[in-house]
Amino acid sequence: MLAEASGPDDLWPGEDLPGAIPARLAEFAHGRSAARQAMIGLGFEPAAIPMRQDRAPIWPSAVTGSISHCEGACMAALARRGDYRGLGLDLEPRRALPPELWSTILRPEELYQINDLPLPQQGLQALRFFVAKEAAYKAQYAVTQQIFDFQTLRILFQNQSFVAEFCATVPPFEKHFQFVGRCVESQLYCAAFCWLPIA
Repeated sequence: MLAEASGPDDLWPGEDLPGAIPARLAEFAHGRSAARQAMIGLGFEPAAIPMRQDRAPIWPSAVTGSISHCEGACMAALARRGDYRGLGLDLEPRRALPPELWSTILRPEELYQINDLPLPQQGLQALRFFVAKEAAYKAQYAVTQQIFDFQTLRILFQNQSFVAEFCATVPPFEKHFQFVGRCVESQLYCAAFCWLPIA
């Protein structure tokens, strides 16, 4: 859900972001505000959402979720912990991804798909791959606690929906394990949401 306007003064005790510049702190506060609104929407009392050393949110025991913020917007997605193992959300301004980043983010088969598109569409499609991989990474991180590069996940688009596939074993997920997500766009933003249901 989208956050209502908030600012650093709306941070709750324990929600610290040491050394952050004011703009970054405001984004952080907006994201926490959105997450608390989502808690209320699920029927829970709002609570503080501190940050672990790896920067992942520490959720109340009854929920799991994901927060994303960028220039001008933030979103949060939450669910009851018994319904999902992990949720992932990414939100970015709808701008073409610079070509110098493509080989880092895209696998060869994904690059091939980009190069088949008309030139004006290539950078935006690269952005869609990026937000989908970021959302998928966040969803799996709730389970694996493993850091890996963009080449570990392959994204297979089916219109606005996508499948995220592991290209290597990342315990407990075997190579070729798949899970699903969805991209949405406006004129200003591109977002992706991914989920891992309870097995």
